[in-house]
Amino acid sequence: MSTIEDPGDERLSVTPPKTWATGLPAVTHALQYSFGQTSVRRTALTLLNINQTKGFDCPGCAWPEPAPGQRHKNEYCENGAKHISDEATSRRVTADFFRQHSISELGKKSDYWLNQQGRLTEPMIKHSGSDHYESIGWDEALGLLADELRGLDTPNEALFYTSGRLGNEAAFLLQLFARAFGTNNLPDCSNMCHESSGFALNETLGIGKGSVSLQDVHDADLIFVVGQNPGTNHPRMLSALEETKRNGGQIIAVNPLPEAGLMRFKHPQKPRGVIGRGTAIADQFLQIRPGGDLALFQALNLLLLQAEDERPGTVLDRSFIDTRTTGFADFAEHARKISWPDILASTGLTRGEIERVHARVMHSDKIIVCWAMGLTQHKHGVPTIREIVNFLMLRGNIGKPGAGVCPVRGHSNVQGDRTMGIWERMPKPFLDSLEREFGFTPPTEHGLDSVDSIRAMLKGRAKVFLGVAGNFVRATPDSDATEKAMRRCRLTAHISTKLNRSHTVCGRTALILPTLGRSDRDVQASGEQFVTVEDSMSEVHASRGRLAPASDKLLSEVAIISRLARLTLGEQLAIPWEEFEADYNTIRDRIARVVPGFEDFTARVKRPGGFRLPNPVNRGVFPTPSGKAVFTCNAFQMLQAPKGHLILQTLRSHDQWNTVPYAMNDRYRGIRNARRVVLVNPADLEELGLADRSEVDLVSVWLDGVERRASGFRVISYPTTPGSAAAYYPETNVLVPLDSVADFSNTPTSKSIVVRLEPTRERTAP
Repeated sequence: MSTIEDPGDERLSVTPPKTWATGLPAVTHALQYSFGQTSVRRTALTLLNINQTKGFDCPGCAWPEPAPGQRHKNEYCENGAKHISDEATSRRVTADFFRQHSISELGKKSDYWLNQQGRLTEPMIKHSGSDHYESIGWDEALGLLADELRGLDTPNEALFYTSGRLGNEAAFLLQLFARAFGTNNLPDCSNMCHESSGFALNETLGIGKGSVSLQDVHDADLIFVVGQNPGTNHPRMLSALEETKRNGGQIIAVNPLPEAGLMRFKHPQKPRGVIGRGTAIADQFLQIRPGGDLALFQALNLLLLQAEDERPGTVLDRSFIDTRTTGFADFAEHARKISWPDILASTGLTRGEIERVHARVMHSDKIIVCWAMGLTQHKHGVPTIREIVNFLMLRGNIGKPGAGVCPVRGHSNVQGDRTMGIWERMPKPFLDSLEREFGFTPPTEHGLDSVDSIRAMLKGRAKVFLGVAGNFVRATPDSDATEKAMRRCRLTAHISTKLNRSHTVCGRTALILPTLGRSDRDVQASGEQFVTVEDSMSEVHASRGRLAPASDKLLSEVAIISRLARLTLGEQLAIPWEEFEADYNTIRDRIARVVPGFEDFTARVKRPGGFRLPNPVNRGVFPTPSGKAVFTCNAFQMLQAPKGHLILQTLRSHDQWNTVPYAMNDRYRGIRNARRVVLVNPADLEELGLADRSEVDLVSVWLDGVERRASGFRVISYPTTPGSAAAYYPETNVLVPLDSVADFSNTPTSKSIVVRLEPTRERTAP
C-alpha cells in the first residue's frame, strides 16, 4: 500500500453542496490562484491569450471555442485559468532542489505538494543505486535513452506513453518514431478514459469520434448530459448549454451525484450571471445508480418501440432505419425482452421519472447525448454507449443538424493524439500511408494499451518506459501494482513540465526530460513555431505560446522526440528528423499526406479558428463493414454490491485537473481542507452504523482476494444515490484492481468499485 504524506484533514469543514456554479466566486478564485503562482503582469498575459485565435489553446479540457469573432476576450473558465497559471508559475525546480530532497523523501509527498514546487528547469538523472536525481546534459541523457532502446532484445520491450497535453505535431512524430523503431506499444490516456467510447462508436457508426458541432449543441431540442460534471471538468460547456436553453432546448442530467453546474449556471461574463439568478440548466435530473445508464436507455428504447406499435409510422424514423442501418429486427426483438423490475432495480429510478423523459423525447426532433467517464469506466461501458447509439438511431438523430453523439473529452488534445496515430491498434490504411510516405514497413501486430503495459512491466516483458506528458503512475489503476511494475524497468524516462509522483517511482535508472509548456514561446532554427490541437468536436486549430520559457535549458517535445529518434535509429531510415525539429511546417506537410482530412494542413490551420475535420457520419456515410450504421443487442447488466458494501465511483474535486489538485477544497460540494473523504448517503451511514465525519479505511472487494486498502478517510454524509459512494482520485486509484476492466475496451472500472467501509479503530485495535 502506497504511503504518501498529505496535508491532513484536521481543519476539515463541510457546508451544504452548492446549487449553482460559476459567477463572481469563480472569477475571484481563479485570480487568487493565478496571483499566488506568478505576477499580475504574467497573469494578464496568459489570460488574455488563452483560447484566442492568435494565442494558445488551454491545456485543460477539450471543449471547443466559439468561432472567431464570437469569442469573449476572456474565453476561459475558472479551472482553465488555474491550469494555465499553474503552468505559467514563477516557481522553479532546479538541481539544488534535487540535492536537498531525496527520491524517497519526495515519494512521501502529496500530489498537491509536488505540483506546487514549480516548473522543471533542466534534465536530471537518477543513476542505478542512487536515491537522488542529479544534473545531466541533453546529449548525454538522450544518448543514454537511445542506448537502452537499442539494447533491448525486441522493440516490443519498450513502451511509449502519452497524455492529451501533447500537440498534433509531437504526437505524429512519437508514433512515427515508435513504429520506425518496430513497435505499436503506444499506450495513452484514452485507454483509461474514453476507450469505451471509441470502441462502441467504431463498431456502430464506423468512426470513433463524436458527430456534433458547437452549433448543433446550441440548436438541439433535447440534450442528455450523462455521467459527467461540466461545472468542474469542462465549465465552458455550461455556456453552450445556456445557449441551448435560450434557444428553447431542454436538458436532462443523469448522474449519481447532484452537480451544481447542472442545476444553475451564472455566466460570469454576462450581467444576468453577475447580478441575476443565472440560468437553470437541467429541466430534469435523474439521480441514477452507478452503472444504471444501460438500463435507462434500454427502457427508453422499449418505450419508443411500444409507442410505434400504438401509432405506426409516427414515432420511429423508418426511412433512416431502413436505408441507413442494419440489425434493427434483432435489436427490436431483444429490446422488448427487458423487464421493468430489472430496469427500476438497476437505475434506482421510478417508472414515472423514466416516462417523463420519454415524453420529452417524443416532443423533440433533434436530440444529442453527451457523456464522459461516468459511462466509459464501467464493465459494461461499451454496451451502454452502443445502446445510446440505438436510442439515437430510432428517431434518426444521427447525422443531421442539432443531433448526434457527443463524447466529451477531458484533456485538450487527447482526440488529436489518436487522430495522429497514438493508438496501439491503428488500422491498416493508416499504416500503409506511413509506409508509402516514409519508406519503411510499420509493425502490424497490435501493441500494448495502458493496462496491458502495466502487466508487461510486472512480468518483465517491458523494460524501458518513456512517458511523454502526463503522470502515468497516478493516472493508472491499482497503484501498488503500477508502482511495482515501474520499478521493475531498466529505465524510466518522463518528458514533463512539472514535478509529479511518476518521477519518484523509478526504474533502475530514471530520467526527467523537461519540456516547454503550451504557453511557452517555441523558437527553432526556422523561427517561432506553433503547434496544433483537435478538440472534442474535431476542430483543428493553432496554438502559439507567448511566454518566455521557464528555463533556457528546456527543449520542445518535438525537439526531444526528433533528437531521440535520430540517435536511436541512426541513418537506417530516410526520415528527416532535423528538418522536423527546425520547422514544424515540414511535419504538417507529412501529416497532410498521411492522415485523411488534413490536406493543405499548414495553410488551412493558419486561418483564424482553423478548420473542422470531415465526419462521414454527417454525410450519411458509415465506414462499417456493411456500409451502414449498426443496431446492437446489449445484454442487461446490473451492478450489485453484497450486503454491507457500497459501489464507489472515483471523481475529481472542483479544484483539480486530472491527477493534480490545485487546492485541498471542493467548493461546489462544500468540502474544504481535505481530500481523503468519502461521500456516502445518510441512509447508508445509518445502516452501516457509521457516524458523519468518522474515520474509515476503504477496502475494495475483487475476485482475486487481494486486499486493496485506502486508509484514513473521513466519512461525509452527502446526497449520493443510495447504495453508492464517491471519493477523489488519484487517492483511491489504489482500490481499482488491474484486472477489473471494461469488456472489449480494457478501460479500468473506476466508476464501479465494490468497497466496504471499515472503521479505522477496528484495524488498529490490539
